[in-house]
Amino acid sequence: MNKVTLVDQTGWTGDGSQAAPLKVGAVRYIKLGPGRKWANAAIRRGIVPLDFRGVGHDACVTGDWDDVRRQLIAMGRKQRALKDDERELKDFYSLGPDTLWFTIVDGHVWWTFAQDRVLEGDRSDVDAPPRFRPVRTPWRNTSLTGRLLTARSLSSALSSIAGYQRTICAAREADYLLRQIRGEAEPLRLKADRLLGEVSATAADLVRRLDWRDFETLVDLIFAHSGYKRQSALGGAQPDVDFVARQPLTGGSAWVQVKSRATQAVFEDYLKRFLRQAGASAFFFVYHSADRPIRMQTNTPNVYIWSADLVASAAVEAGLFRWVTERML
Repeated sequence: MNKVTLVDQTGWTGDGSQAAPLKVGAVRYIKLGPGRKWANAAIRRGIVPLDFRGVGHDACVTGDWDDVRRQLIAMGRKQRALKDDERELKDFYSLGPDTLWFTIVDGHVWWTFAQDRVLEGDRSDVDAPPRFRPVRTPWRNTSLTGRLLTARSLSSALSSIAGYQRTICAAREADYLLRQIRGEAEPLRLKADRLLGEVSATAADLVRRLDWRDFETLVDLIFAHSGYKRQSALGGAQPDVDFVARQPLTGGSAWVQVKSRATQAVFEDYLKRFLRQAGASAFFFVYHSADRPIRMQTNTPNVYIWSADLVASAAVEAGLFRWVTERML
């Protein structure tokens, strides 16, 4: 007996595997009721509702848009709004089942596909939607890969559509939304990450060529750009540490030891000195060259080892890449 696999509009099968790519015709944002008052109920019930209570359902179903226009005028709609009213009603009644409908509710982006038919609501219930389309796939606020689609995690170019004053509109960022739903990487983001990786790798090579004075100054600048305030002189004024820095927001202080070249034994020696002291809340051991990577031998909290790669990444994040390159003149 052949196995029958049901495939929904999203291209996903009942067993969780993907049978086909997401097939989308149009993409429309819809506000689920005046002030989104039907949003939660619509998502639970599996419907896409629309208001326009003063416009008859039959005229829209038959496509008698001249009659729809007359009804809108009778409702007191002004000429400037008539075109948008008619556009929204036409979209709602005419767009096919491959249209992806999405909305933003409680900080989440929800999306679905609706059935081809529009049904009339309960005329006697003034709080119920006067018309709605049942969904073909349940409303969901996750991508096809299971990632939660929050407005905060998406581009503001898309999430700002929640401020749209009317009910239905096309989304300028439709391609971006579909990539997010499919779980596809953003091409520009991939390019930016690749370029950032190249910059960080180049910065690490440059950092390894710094002499001890420039390296020490760079580390000091990184801490300063990170909000730390140096509380001691920089360099060899203290026997156990290169400088002490304080974080004003937390009140915590950090011991920072900088070595252009280091070994595991040198790190262990300075760690013992730090542990014998009182008052410092963190210890940073920073180096750019070693025969073997320096590691923590025991799980000691608030102790951080920065190699040239970490220093380079921190320098790039702090906007110090050009400073590093200028040391190579």
